[in-house]
Amino acid sequence: MSDAVTAPSGVPAAPTKGLGAWALDVLIWGGIAAVLVFSFKAVDLENIIDLITHSDRVQVFARELMHPDFSNWRLLVAQMWQTIQIALWGTFLAVFLAVPLSLLAARNIAPPWVVWPVRRVMDLLRSVPDLVMGLLFIVAVGLGPLAGVLAIALNTAGVLAKLFSEAVESIDKGPVEGVRATGGSPLHEIVWGVLPQVAPLWTSFALYRFESNSRSATVLGLIGAGGIGQLLFESMGAFKYAQVSAIVIIIIVAVTLIDTLSQIMRKRLL
Repeated sequence: MSDAVTAPSGVPAAPTKGLGAWALDVLIWGGIAAVLVFSFKAVDLENIIDLITHSDRVQVFARELMHPDFSNWRLLVAQMWQTIQIALWGTFLAVFLAVPLSLLAARNIAPPWVVWPVRRVMDLLRSVPDLVMGLLFIVAVGLGPLAGVLAIALNTAGVLAKLFSEAVESIDKGPVEGVRATGGSPLHEIVWGVLPQVAPLWTSFALYRFESNSRSATVLGLIGAGGIGQLLFESMGAFKYAQVSAIVIIIIVAVTLIDTLSQIMRKRLL
């Protein structure tokens, strides 16, 4: 009796992988496994046992965290609100930078000699970490939330421009060709043929990035870019773990509210 499994009548048989495809899969996944093994010491995983052997220090830290200090809750809420404002303005500016970049980077709209350099600019914006950009802007504009806004704006612009351009490249060509058939200019094709198709998706992407930027703005407080992050790292440095606990709780509540609001907005758009 044959062990081969045959598909039911009228149902196409499942595609089978050839020897070359199997060899490529083994090479890829085997390579990933090899990198994990060889990087075991590089990431210091052998010292993970310290979580147990130094449990007394962890217990002291956890005990302090279990008793949050909300005595300065007005200050904490004000700093959290500033962090949200930094993220909001950073995302807002990033969208205005990302829209023209995405249109210039879309292969179905812009010529290749424009697409290539614009995509390299987008790569540059995405590759430079927020903290590095924040340090550069602190040198330029000084300590404070403006440095955080500008750092988030540039980094997010690179990310959104890539997502926006991919959305443009996947549009239906019918509406664009219809506008062209009526004698519309390239600008009319973009306004009436492209933007109506991608606007809901673009808005969804921007909302996702706003959620992420709310957390990034907190980390930027490490370098003096304002917001609750700066207060968080000052409290950590002073070993005020009860206040750290209160700050973390406020951050969690704020991010949860932002996530819930953005989900509601995305459902109304899509």
